Amino acid sequence: MTRIIESLSQVGTNYDVLFCDLWGCLHNGQQPYLAAVAALQEFRRNGGQVCLMTNAPRPNPYVIAQLDRMGVPRDAWDIVVSSGDAAQDAMFDGAVGRKVWHIGTDKDDGFFNDVPAEWADAPAVTRVPLDEAEGIVCTGPFDERSETPEDYRARLMLAKQRGLKMLCANPDIVVDMGETRIYCAGALAEFYEDLGGTSYYFGKPHAPIYQRARRLMNLGDQARILVVGDGIRTDVKGAMQEGIDCLFVTGGLAAEAFGPDVESPDADLLREWLATHGASPELSIGRLR
Repeated sequence: MTRIIESLSQVGTNYDVLFCDLWGCLHNGQQPYLAAVAALQEFRRNGGQVCLMTNAPRPNPYVIAQLDRMGVPRDAWDIVVSSGDAAQDAMFDGAVGRKVWHIGTDKDDGFFNDVPAEWADAPAVTRVPLDEAEGIVCTGPFDERSETPEDYRARLMLAKQRGLKMLCANPDIVVDMGETRIYCAGALAEFYEDLGGTSYYFGKPHAPIYQRARRLMNLGDQARILVVGDGIRTDVKGAMQEGIDCLFVTGGLAAEAFGPDVESPDADLLREWLATHGASPELSIGRLR
């Protein structure tokens, strides 16, 4: 049974490290949540470390630049690990071939153009039209504000018939951009699987992103880690699969399920909803603070 807490400070001393989600927890895609920033700063002042762990499909320098533009202070975190980092490794390793059809926007060009030093000598990965592709790399819809997975049915059916594999750089299904809910790469990858295609995932809840964070932070088996996130299929599921404690932020994607006060989830509604989803986060909170 999950325990509802009022602030991170109630449990912070029980943990050495936070794996903290971004969208819905630290910011809304446009501006930071000031109480969440303050909570992370306090955790670090008390000796903890913070890994901002995001399913953003871009390498972490682009995520850091976005945080800087939003005004998230750098003393609120130690490192940033993105789904784009883990997926980029797989792409340059040839997971879906060297000629790929890219589904995504220009803002994700860095996924292809900024080659990590460890892959500098690898054969080039080039973007080509669908009919020339050996595989697919999906970082999100072409028009994330208006398109749905159904808009891709014909093209993905053709890709499936050709046996192309899809590398999904962001397993999220949806995120909230301010007040607007938009589809992510995960929605397209899931839709492709429904059509009979094959998709590979590298962000939350899948193991590669957690392995990368542990390696970069030099975390041993005894490190006390707390996952903080609002995604039941990503943050909570990933924590459960990794055997890590989780603080579920109810005021994010599923906020409407827990009563009228986003800051104070209704305990009965929350427990019923979690049971329906087969999830058991150790802790829950309305908004990270």
